[in-house]
Amino acid sequence: MRKFLVVMDDSPEFLNALRFAAIRANKTGGAVEILGIIAPEEFQHWIGVAETMRAEARERIEEHFTVFAKWMQDKEGLTPELVIREGEKVTEVLAQIREDPEIGVLVLGAGARGDGPGPLVSQLAGRMAADMKVPVTVVPGSMSKEDIIAVS
Repeated sequence: MRKFLVVMDDSPEFLNALRFAAIRANKTGGAVEILGIIAPEEFQHWIGVAETMRAEARERIEEHFTVFAKWMQDKEGLTPELVIREGEKVTEVLAQIREDPEIGVLVLGAGARGDGPGPLVSQLAGRMAADMKVPVTVVPGSMSKEDIIAVS
């Protein structure tokens, strides 16, 4: 089975990437894997605080996932998989791709504001172009829901 990997965050670009991945997975008999990443904490010497922040971040990711999973089930008939990793975003995306051989495509959403494609797209496109094991689909942030449906 081919999985479409989407990196979850709070951006509108994520929604475009998720919509594209869900439609493509449905049409091609694939699946969607949503990757939530917990950023490393700067104040490691405050262990109790860091653990609480980590638990809260995990809970937020799971709550967001529940909403998106319901949407995906209702709209596309798919049940996505959630993976939560902790670390630097680019490193964790690359590690997930290496560790899950079923991932066939990384789907990223580009920024819509005209100040570049966004940090994740910029970092991954430059750093991983030669090392990537899967193709990367970048969904422009300016695409409407109708445009995404039409090309998916």
